[in-house]
Amino acid sequence: MKIIVTLLILLLTLCSPDIFAQNYTQWGLPEGAIARLGKGSINEIHYSPDGTRLAVAGSIGIWIYDTATYQEVAQLTGFTGGITSMAFSPDGKTLVSASGDALFGELNAIHLWDVVAGEHKQTLTGHTGKVHSVSFSPDGQMLASGSGDKTVRLWDAVTGEHTRILTGHTGNVYSVSFSPDGKTLASGSKTGTVRLWDVVTGEHTPILAGHTDYVYSISFSPDGKTLASGSWDGTVRLWDIATGKHKKRLTGHGGSVHGVSFSPDGKMLASGGKNKTIRLWDAMKGKRKQTLTGHTGTVYGVSFSPDGQTLASGSWDGTVRLWDALTGEHKQTLTGHTVNVYSVSFSPDGKMLASGNLDRTVRLWDAVTGELKRTLTGHRGSVSSVSFSPDGKTLASGSEDKTIRLWDIATGKHKKRLTSHRGSVDSVSFSPDGKMLASGSEDKTIRLWDTVTGKHKQTLTGHTDIVNSLSFSPDGKMLASGSWDKTARLWDAVTGENRWTLTGHMDLVDSVAFNPDGNVLATAGNWDGTVRLWDTKTGKHQRTLKHAGAAGSASFSPDGRTLASRSGGQVYSEVEVNAVHLWDAVTGEHKRTLTGHTSWIRSVAFSPDGRTLASGSWDGTVLLWKLFQ
Repeated sequence: MKIIVTLLILLLTLCSPDIFAQNYTQWGLPEGAIARLGKGSINEIHYSPDGTRLAVAGSIGIWIYDTATYQEVAQLTGFTGGITSMAFSPDGKTLVSASGDALFGELNAIHLWDVVAGEHKQTLTGHTGKVHSVSFSPDGQMLASGSGDKTVRLWDAVTGEHTRILTGHTGNVYSVSFSPDGKTLASGSKTGTVRLWDVVTGEHTPILAGHTDYVYSISFSPDGKTLASGSWDGTVRLWDIATGKHKKRLTGHGGSVHGVSFSPDGKMLASGGKNKTIRLWDAMKGKRKQTLTGHTGTVYGVSFSPDGQTLASGSWDGTVRLWDALTGEHKQTLTGHTVNVYSVSFSPDGKMLASGNLDRTVRLWDAVTGELKRTLTGHRGSVSSVSFSPDGKTLASGSEDKTIRLWDIATGKHKKRLTSHRGSVDSVSFSPDGKMLASGSEDKTIRLWDTVTGKHKQTLTGHTDIVNSLSFSPDGKMLASGSWDKTARLWDAVTGENRWTLTGHMDLVDSVAFNPDGNVLATAGNWDGTVRLWDTKTGKHQRTLKHAGAAGSASFSPDGRTLASRSGGQVYSEVEVNAVHLWDAVTGEHKRTLTGHTSWIRSVAFSPDGRTLASGSWDGTVLLWKLFQ
């Protein structure tokens, strides 16, 4: 139903493209959520056949942009997993999508949507593995799909009837594409091979071999005589369709190639890859014409506009960039897309939210409006943890680059860089008085720092594996730590003495959190699917809360009455459950489940007034949930 509503929004915006442009943070929200910060990651981009829309498929659904203004006009949501592939039908009236998880209760399914009527038309099932790629035939009558079950399937796009299974690949099929005349289908595989199939008979010609790794993207030239294939081996290869012979090998990307696309006139080929660039090639000579730079992450998709004047590129850096296809000049950048969120933290006044991200940045959001206020850059690795100082003036961030950075919130400037850890910094936490910062690391140690001078004060040892969670007690006298060694520890924050070692978890301890009065500690054991409550005075186990999946990120509400935790992963259920659970912190009774993220939830945090809960996910977004009236 949610997807139908958002498709109707799409139809309305055909007449008024800017009407919802400022409110996209509230589009397609799951029940109970009041805002979404970030648009999720980018997997694929396509222009509509008439060139009036640009569709961006990613981790939370499909975003639609009006190409006249490049404003957001619609979002197609409701998927329980990220979109792996999508395509417009030749007439632009139907959209096909493949999702990374279940939709309407169907796994490994393909979905057809009537864009004009705003209705879900059909669900096509049959694949026994994840569907990685979908493509319409030029006449719109047939649909092809490539899957992790190593097969290609052909479907009647009108009736939804399955017409043929094409077998022969010995690895996942990552890309499928019809020739312009619709008589040939090309498919690229994990084994580095490309196969050409006769669409009528289902027979295939000799295998196109030469790549040494996954063939992630394929594209026919407009005249159908040449096929381009992009591979994880860092090359683009051009093949003669009539003979099946290899014509040219294009090199220079210096990393995997994730997207290839011919210009509408067939004279140019664009490719994007891991080295963060787009390369423009002379499609006839195979010579590089130009290199487009500006992206700061892997380029996953490239697409020419139907008139050939604009090239769009989508990247892991969370941006879509628009380029003049003739001059290579950068025209515009569409922002807001975001990659994996590892950590979230509210400022003490509740007005700001910080998120630590896989893309090596810290983002500061207005917690009321959802507006992105500032992006803090400087880390050379993903940001695993963020924490505000008690006065709200400083933010600490811990990173995979083995450093901790202190930032001035008012200016966004970097204040101090704390070093000495010998592994990634997975957790940071301020003491209640703000004078001390604790950091936990992959090097199995906890380090205490003077926040004024930035000097290292003390190192706490005892854990035998990664220390990935830390929390000071409300009075600042104790420090709790959680580790991959399956234990949690309580330390005297002044002397550094280990008071208690808490054992019982059957897997790594993902999170530790004190209740507001400091007499209870919650520990979340990742794959054992439990949250355990402990008496901090005696170190004794009090209660166990059981999840349907992996547990993590425990957090008490400010009044201490509610405990939030996240779950995800196939542990006690066949389908991955990406949810936030609310528990009665006194009785242990389960109160509420919040669902809507399409990938693993990594962090949860209560606002200071306890009325809002933030959850950050690997789907690249932060959801804000309204808990009380």
